[in-house]
Amino acid sequence: MSWLESSIMAKKGVAKGAANASFAITEESQGKYHYVYGPFVDPVLTVDPGAVVSAETHDAFEGKIKHETDKPSEILNFPYLNPQNGPIYVNGAEKGDALAVYIESIVPRGEQPRGTTCVMPYFGGLVSTDNTAMLHAPLPERVKKVDITLEEGTKWTDKITLPYEPFIGTIGTSPEIEAISSLQPDYYGGNMDLPDVGVGAVVYLPVNTKGALLYLGDCHAAQGDGELCGVAIEHPTVTTVRIDLIKGWTIKWPRLETKDFIMSIGSGRPMEDAARIAYRDLIAWMAADYGFTEMDAYMLLTQAGRMRLGNMVDPKYTMGASIKKSFLV
Repeated sequence: MSWLESSIMAKKGVAKGAANASFAITEESQGKYHYVYGPFVDPVLTVDPGAVVSAETHDAFEGKIKHETDKPSEILNFPYLNPQNGPIYVNGAEKGDALAVYIESIVPRGEQPRGTTCVMPYFGGLVSTDNTAMLHAPLPERVKKVDITLEEGTKWTDKITLPYEPFIGTIGTSPEIEAISSLQPDYYGGNMDLPDVGVGAVVYLPVNTKGALLYLGDCHAAQGDGELCGVAIEHPTVTTVRIDLIKGWTIKWPRLETKDFIMSIGSGRPMEDAARIAYRDLIAWMAADYGFTEMDAYMLLTQAGRMRLGNMVDPKYTMGASIKKSFLV
């Protein structure tokens, strides 16, 4: 028996977590990729709960950085980064519901070296920004291209190979009336850059508008906590997700479930606000669904909670607060 059969998705979902019809979003059928999350574009696909959707995602640069001699500042057109597939309209989804997205697989595609990371001026976790410039010069630009295979991982150097641990860097539902950059994470999901949003996890996202309008893209082959220089191992993929709908489950922030733990995800600045959002939501979740009082949950998380840093470089930082399921019985 797969753990998914006992998941929240299976217990509460309209499709009970089961897979129904299959769909594919290719580069051709996607057409224009999107750089904002919002309700003002037509859906590329309309599905019922239970749909399995495979999407040909671009890397964060839409493939524009091709060589290690390239200068990102001369090639990229900010803020047109993090191209998104979608949006996907989910029949029956209404404001106040939650979307459940099970990540079935993430497979690298495209010619080698298909992976890209880089250092860009005024961008990263240990530098000044163009908004808070200081007297020292920005770090020099640098591009690194790497081979990525599903079986062998990411060849960093002749001596170092990183395991292939793919995840979706940017996934979320449309805000109700806003159009927000795909570079920013917030209550709807977005550019969370959280490594736990990987194969085998279920992401729960708030539905803010009719049809939910699911976007996804910006897949990473590897990333350390914090995405320190601002750029992970960016790569194009075929990413396959199973989409379900939970009626009447109103959540304020994204949540995540795996075989072993549940997690609440918060985004904000300063970083402690993101952590507070995540822990506060996890406490509310434990009280609503697992029989704890808020005070009991607060005290237990003090001893057994875990905090994951997604990114510390984007307009808002992302933190994930989790607890093992074995403590919830």
